[in-house]
Amino acid sequence: MKLKLIFSGCLFIAVTCSNYSAFCQTKKTVKTVTKVSTITVSKADIAAGQLLISKSDCVGCHSAQNKMVGPAYVTIAQTYPMTEANLTALSQKIISGGSGKWGQVPMTPHPALTSPDAKKMVKYILSLNSK
Repeated sequence: MKLKLIFSGCLFIAVTCSNYSAFCQTKKTVKTVTKVSTITVSKADIAAGQLLISKSDCVGCHSAQNKMVGPAYVTIAQTYPMTEANLTALSQKIISGGSGKWGQVPMTPHPALTSPDAKKMVKYILSLNSK
């Protein structure tokens, strides 16, 4: 008799728990993963970008290692991985200028700069990531 009672109790608990877990799983969470692939940059592009920056007015507000008016290049590199999307977005930001991300002082636009040259400059900056 005791065995029947124990068996019935275990069966009741098993059925109750299985129904309870079914009720608890009414909400499903779907997680979307976006694959971000990094790109490889040639040493020639990095050198060309560094040369373009050294000949521009960028050095008046930026330095490779230290914050000046704008953020240090290494800080930018640590914030943005070397992806095609970041190359495009940051090169457009150099050309069009703007403010907000790094403070209230606006970055002056550089409309005479071509997109390929701006991308080389960004490749040099993002190559400074030491993470």
